[in-house]
Amino acid sequence: MTETWREPYHIVIEVENKECHMVGKLAALGFKHLKVVDVRSVKGGSVRHLMDLGEEDQAKKIPKELTAKGHIENKSAIWLESPGCGVCNTILAHDAFLVSGKSMPNNIITYSFMVPTHNAFKSIINDLEKTGHKVTVRKAGKFEQQIDVLTEKQEKIFWLALKSGFFDYPRQIDMTQLAAKLGISTATLSEIIRRGTRRLLEHYFKQEL
Repeated sequence: MTETWREPYHIVIEVENKECHMVGKLAALGFKHLKVVDVRSVKGGSVRHLMDLGEEDQAKKIPKELTAKGHIENKSAIWLESPGCGVCNTILAHDAFLVSGKSMPNNIITYSFMVPTHNAFKSIINDLEKTGHKVTVRKAGKFEQQIDVLTEKQEKIFWLALKSGFFDYPRQIDMTQLAAKLGISTATLSEIIRRGTRRLLEHYFKQEL
């Protein structure tokens, strides 16, 4: 893992965001009841939005050029992809990556993301406030090594993987995406997780070994 991620944080903020590109595009197409269910960064710097369109069968009316590659849709929700708004791009500009996001009343969107350092976190908040956004920090959880079983590097990667949804079902981020975010190869990440998992299992079953 690159030295950049020396003191990672998991951040949750609420931002008044009236400039979401995807909301604006859909509103221009006549969609009135819109809700951002989830927001995630993807390879290449673009952003995916899971949009709830409010009514059944509305997803079928979305132009194909707006839909995300390999998207999954149901009768009222669909994954869409765009370059991202000012808020998303500010978060991504500081080597952070989005984990999730969802809309709330009064143009408020909650963003959950990982940052490599506390300074990166402060820079994101400062840049958002400089551009006139009202920001409320709901969580700023720092990585702290817990037990003397894994190496610090292994435990840090497990923590980042857990917080970013790697162990969720379905996964919010896959091995390739997580490795790219951390600046290491997929093979290296896979080996770190394999060795770390073995250490954890050996510790758990130590009385039987």
